Amino acid sequence: MEESLKKFIDDAFEPYGDFPAKEDVTRELLSNLEEKYRDLKTQGKSDEEAYTQATESFGDVREIMAELGHETPEVTEAQETPKVSAIHKFARIMLGDADLSGTNLSDANFSGSAAQKTNFAGANLAGSKFAGAALSDANFAGANLTKAVFTGSDLQNATFDNANLTDTKFKASALKNATFKNASFNGTVFKSCDFTGVIFEGEMTNLIFQTSSTSKASFKNATLRNVSFHHSDVKKTNFEGASMDKVTYALLKGAKATLDGVTVVD
Repeated sequence: MEESLKKFIDDAFEPYGDFPAKEDVTRELLSNLEEKYRDLKTQGKSDEEAYTQATESFGDVREIMAELGHETPEVTEAQETPKVSAIHKFARIMLGDADLSGTNLSDANFSGSAAQKTNFAGANLAGSKFAGAALSDANFAGANLTKAVFTGSDLQNATFDNANLTDTKFKASALKNATFKNASFNGTVFKSCDFTGVIFEGEMTNLIFQTSSTSKASFKNATLRNVSFHHSDVKKTNFEGASMDKVTYALLKGAKATLDGVTVVD
């Protein structure tokens, strides 16, 4: 069945060709899918039932892939007009180890870029697009990422500490070991992402986790208000010392999260 799940992921990405983060992202998404499949099997589902429910829970993968596909015209334009202002045209270029800290890059397009270890600390990245970008070990500390969109990107070991993530969207991205200490969350959406080893700290308000595995993430000592974990695995998520409103607590309890020592607040 693992081969069938791998084929499901491969088929979803196949129409969009190669991009810098493809290997890492597909590997992490496959790991998420396999974990979901195993959980369903332990619940007594047959192989076929577990496969069907796991792939259905993956949700709108076609929508995610369509978003990647929609980047093509902009990527082509950037390639054909390399002298266009760099503030808006970073698609499909090499940026590894670049220092872009403190710069104004609002509405920039980094789709398909290789930007591992790039320093975006304190930069204004409001409304920017990161589709299929390689951003492992990138530093977004203190950056303004309001309404930015990360789709199918490799964000492993990235730093988002103290970043403004208001209305930011993360879709089908690998976030293994990323940190979000004291980031500003409000209307932030994580969909079909991997959170293995991810650390969330500070105040979290109006935040949505959808069809994502947070089972190996930590919300230790965080404050959660109106945080939704829709179709997400929270059974092994660390909520030690966390505070949360009654609705968030009830939803997590219903999802069989371990909530020993959690404080319920108004």
